[in-house]
Amino acid sequence: MASMRDIKRRKSSIQGTQQITKAMKLVSTVKLQRARAEAESSKAYFDCMYETVNHILSRVGNLEHRYLTPGKARKKAVIVITSNRGLAGGYNSSVVKLVTQNSEWTPEDLKIYAIGNKGRDALQRGGYHVEALDSRIMEEPAYGDAMKLAGRLLEEFSKEEIGEIYLAYTSFKNTVSHEPVLRRLLPVERNLDARNRVESKDPLMNFEPRESQALDLIIPKYVTSLIYGALVEAAASENGARMQAMDNATNNAEDMINDLTIKYNRARQGSITQELTEIIGGAEALQI
Repeated sequence: MASMRDIKRRKSSIQGTQQITKAMKLVSTVKLQRARAEAESSKAYFDCMYETVNHILSRVGNLEHRYLTPGKARKKAVIVITSNRGLAGGYNSSVVKLVTQNSEWTPEDLKIYAIGNKGRDALQRGGYHVEALDSRIMEEPAYGDAMKLAGRLLEEFSKEEIGEIYLAYTSFKNTVSHEPVLRRLLPVERNLDARNRVESKDPLMNFEPRESQALDLIIPKYVTSLIYGALVEAAASENGARMQAMDNATNNAEDMINDLTIKYNRARQGSITQELTEIIGGAEALQI
């Protein structure tokens, strides 16, 4: 059985850790409030952009366009959005699994564009090639950063250096619910159900300028919007996950402290009982 000194030392150590987890929970809570407000205020716009593009594509018929058909290149680009720091439960590992457990590709097929150090580190250990890393973006996501990344990927797609573009991130549902998502950005996925409904009821859409020119204008904005929407949702999800993890750690520390307090009291009672026994035994020996 551990001595009272060992129990007291361990209890003190856990109490120090508990103070740290409490502080980290408070910091994550404040950051979550800001990130959630940004994610919720912008979500309607990005959802509308996604639905609008799908609605347009459902009305253009069998249009051949570079953004609608896979490129000839075998390589696929995957934007992986994770955090720069840990202590967020399974937040980072869930996103990494979207890439590593996908049966449609192998590590040799991918060019990883990592946003966040944790995703970069995990994928490099798994043998994936990290083409680019920008950990700064996750500290304060900005639309300009999304536009810059989208421009680079669209240029590589147009030059047929990559054949497809994917986005792996964590979608923010609410404070306690976050869902890892893998979404294909290019070629743009068509909603076949929506297309069938439109073609059965309404005429095809007419464009001015031409369909291809309209798509040349709207698809880059579409890709940029989805990347930025993913960034702000991932930021909110990260802080929500870290807040939950630190809350659980604080509660676990409290349980451990209570358990150690009971053990300490038992050890102290045992020590007192032993001292009394020795005193009584000594007194009886003197009387003899």
